[in-house]
Amino acid sequence: MIKTISDIAAIAGVAKSTVSRYLNGGSVSQATRQRIEQVIKEHHYVPNTFAQSLKARRTNIIGTVVPRLDSFATSQTLMGIDEELRSANFQMLISNTSQDMEREIEAIYDFARQKVSGIILLAAQVNEEHLKAAEEINIPILLVGQEHSQLYSLIHDDFHAGYKIGRHVLEMGHRQIAYLGVTEKDISVGIRRKEGFKKSLEGTECSVSYYETGFRMTDAMAAASQILDESTPSIIVCATDNIALGVMKAAYLRQIVIPSDLSVTGFGGYDITEIIHPTLTTVRYFYKEAGQAAARNIIKLVRDEEMDQVTMLDTELLERESVDKR
Repeated sequence: MIKTISDIAAIAGVAKSTVSRYLNGGSVSQATRQRIEQVIKEHHYVPNTFAQSLKARRTNIIGTVVPRLDSFATSQTLMGIDEELRSANFQMLISNTSQDMEREIEAIYDFARQKVSGIILLAAQVNEEHLKAAEEINIPILLVGQEHSQLYSLIHDDFHAGYKIGRHVLEMGHRQIAYLGVTEKDISVGIRRKEGFKKSLEGTECSVSYYETGFRMTDAMAAASQILDESTPSIIVCATDNIALGVMKAAYLRQIVIPSDLSVTGFGGYDITEIIHPTLTTVRYFYKEAGQAAARNIIKLVRDEEMDQVTMLDTELLERESVDKR
């Protein structure tokens, strides 16, 4: 007997998110509906008993969808969410999607079947599938870290974070600059930080080269090696602290001394950036406070209280040892 929607999806030849949508009463094509129903009938599938046992009313549970758990930003945000929800007599359920978009959509439908009162969504990007799911489940959703006109959002001020780093780089005398960013599919990290940085350089005589890498330190190490093979920037501005750590490791392996030979900056303000030597110049994001604010906002949405469409949190420049004056 099949036990999970993954089993149904495999036998029916459809995506797991499609099965989730069907079980939650969402729209699927007639042909797909018939295939899924046939599989359920033939294999005597019984839906999740926990979800079945819930009353028609909503619970005091908030579902939180996260792209990864091995992230300082995510863990700090979750801590803030949990503390604030507990103080308001709510509980948190977490679904980790391992940066899998299909699992992210599936998690939204799964939470709806479990009758959560609201969903906090930490997503790198929002597409039509997210919006479709949000409309179909008819449960309050709060987007954290990204902004979309059709969803309530809580964001960090990425544009001005990029601007702060750019002005600091200029004040320290750097004019040969490499910017190591991420995919522009990520609006906040990939676009807004870079736009703020570009804005800070307007009207100056700087030579700036823009590069792209992944979020992992190993990816950043490879990208940094390519940059250092092709050019000799005085500073590499990195879109995240993890990327900056990868650049610093690549420099160390080449016996490039930071900051006298090469300066490096990041974004995030992770704890480790204050422990390493040299300490990393970066922009601190208040992730735990963001989690607390997200919890307060989703409770407002659950209670149908008035709230701004977008909540924006400020950032703080941390001037440390990894940037040398030129």
